[in-house]
This record gives sequence, C-alpha cells and structure tokens, in this order.
Amino acid sequence: MYDHDLLVVGSANADLVIGVERRPGAGETVLGSDLAVHPGGKGANQAVAAARLGARTALLARVGDDAHGRLLLDSQRAAGVDTAGVLVGGAPTGVALITVDPSGDNSIVVSPGANGRLTPEDVRAAAGVLHASRVVSAQLEIPLETVVEVVRNLAPDCRFVLNPSPPRPLPQEVLAACDPLIVNEHEAKVILGDALVGDRPEDWARTLLAKGPRSVVVTLGAEGSLVASSEGVTRVPSVKVAAVDTTGAGDAFTAALACRIGAGASLEEAASYASRVGAAAVTRPGAQESFPTATEVEALCCASPGGNPRTPGRGSGNASGTAHGGGSC
Repeated sequence: MYDHDLLVVGSANADLVIGVERRPGAGETVLGSDLAVHPGGKGANQAVAAARLGARTALLARVGDDAHGRLLLDSQRAAGVDTAGVLVGGAPTGVALITVDPSGDNSIVVSPGANGRLTPEDVRAAAGVLHASRVVSAQLEIPLETVVEVVRNLAPDCRFVLNPSPPRPLPQEVLAACDPLIVNEHEAKVILGDALVGDRPEDWARTLLAKGPRSVVVTLGAEGSLVASSEGVTRVPSVKVAAVDTTGAGDAFTAALACRIGAGASLEEAASYASRVGAAAVTRPGAQESFPTATEVEALCCASPGGNPRTPGRGSGNASGTAHGGGSC
C-alpha cells in the first residue's frame, strides 16, 4: 500500500565542523582544527539514518544549485534515499557551523539558506508522496507554515513524528497531529513556556501530553528517555558508550523511532531501539557518516542497562543507548 516506510520533510545542510579545545566566550577567539565539510541538516540526517536501517525512505527538502547541494544529493542517493522530492534552487544550500569539544559535545549555528524556501506550495505539490508514506517526520529547520501544511496533507492513517528543533511555540493544529512529539529538556521547556510545571522530566512529559500530542518522547541523554501516552509515562533505560561526537545523534534517534513505529512496534519498544541507534552513532565522528546499519545496532543488543556494550564496527568508546529490543526497521 505504501511506497515509503518514512517520508522526511525537513532541512538539508552542509555541516562545517571545527574541533576546539573549548568553545570561545563572548569576544574571544580560539584556534581550532582543520575545517571538515560533511552532509547534514536534521531532515537529511534523518533520511540517511532511516535508510541505513533498512527503511524505504524519501526526502522532501530544498538545496541550492551549488557544490554543497550536490554533496547532499550524493549522500542521500548513496544511502538509498529516494531524492525525487529534493528541490534545487532558490537560495544557496543551508550551512551549519559546528564546533566540537574534546568531550564530544557540540555547539551549532545554522544559516537556513534554501531550507527557508521550502514552502507550503512545495508540500501541496508533493501530496502524492505524502499519501504514499506510512510515517512522516518533520523538524523546525524549515518554515513553520510548511510544517503546518504537512499536517494538513497527511493521509488519514499516516503517523506524524515531530522533533521541534530549533524549538518554538507550536500551533494546536501541529501539536494535535504529533504521535509522538520528540523533545529534549531544552525543547520541552521552550514549548511549555509559562505552562512548565515541576522539575522532573515526568512532569514535563505529562504537561506536554496535556497540550494535545497523541504521544510524547522526552530524550534525557545518558539518562535514557521517557515515553508518555494515554497509557502513562514510562522510563526507557540507557547504557553507556564512549562518545566521540554527539553531532546528529538526536536525528538518528528520531529516524529510528519513526521507522520502528511504522513497522508496528510500541512506542516504548521503538524508543528503546532508537536509543541504541543514537548510542551507536555517537561512537564515531560526524553526523551522517556515523549512522549505523541495522547489523551494527545489533552489536549493542547484548549489553545490560548501565553496563558496557560491545561497540559497533566503526568505532568504540560515552553516550547513551538502550539495550532492549533489536532488529532493523
């Protein structure tokens, strides 16, 4: 019935990455490593991550008619993503300026470029692809009105996944479609605003759920994640791996969760698998090039919560992933 397991509607950026001993303060200059250029952007990252896990994946995005745009298209095609929905032109390809410190933590500034020209009209023109997709995933590195148009064009039985990054207040129409809404601590607090209640993630999850989403996932880094629905709030535990670079880990988590729920997994099962995918990703540098295959994710399946797993084939060493579940998308 469906041509695609997952359609990702979102951003495609060139990631310009510099390693630093520490991030500069205001007015300060620090020296960094040689510049590395990688394909990135939350939408493009999610599409590659899902395709690597075996999901039939398509991307609706916009890139510039430039070298960065060609880099992004090549990366998508190499991963097996259907790029028929990737539009070209209108502005230079978006760029993310990323600094990574020795602990693997990163800071990112994004110039949207062509991402800001992905319009509601583009979504309406792609209605056929939307209706042929089991799950649709979006983020907020594209215009909010474009995400609203995605929600308005979903097929009746399609599941919509939203990671509201960078965070902003969301209209009720979008919140009501989310199943799930996936947020970290910072995103949860921005979306809740004055409605923020309590200091515990469980409080945030329940308050977010009351705002209209059908389900909510709160990611907690090394503490794992929370899943919240009408059935209650459940903690999904984590297992430690040694983080090399956290860039793109959240995108890998979201993609894995989206394709697992499309395959019929429960939200808790999907979050457990997604945490292991994110954990595998942080053991390697970069974003898209760090994303694991389903076989590599299986290397984490024998770890016990809180223990030290076998690390996947392309790297080793501290970020979170859960040790439950298994299999590909």
